Amino acid sequence: MNRSARIDSEKQLDLEGSKSESVQGRTAMALAHLHRIDSEGNMARLYCIDVAATLFGDVSVLRTWGRIGTHGRTSIETCASVEEAERAASHTLRQKMRRGYLPAGQMVPPDLAV
Repeated sequence: MNRSARIDSEKQLDLEGSKSESVQGRTAMALAHLHRIDSEGNMARLYCIDVAATLFGDVSVLRTWGRIGTHGRTSIETCASVEEAERAASHTLRQKMRRGYLPAGQMVPPDLAV
């Protein structure tokens, strides 16, 4: 995937609009809610990336993943600054998009897919 296509895919998720808001004063900021569904392989997965301020002034990147319909697993990475947290979240988002995850609102229901 070339650089311009990667930038276009990030703009589709409206990631830039989410970045302009500050995390300070907010409890959480959802960056992405992704799904990867393959009915032939019996796969229905979700991946959520959130950025949240901690009580101690740091910022955390919360990653939740698992099978759709379950509680899944959660990982928390604490960062010293908002920029560092956003950089870590963007890196994870790019990785998941390369693996075939799409924003939950853009998924086509399996019965409508041809």
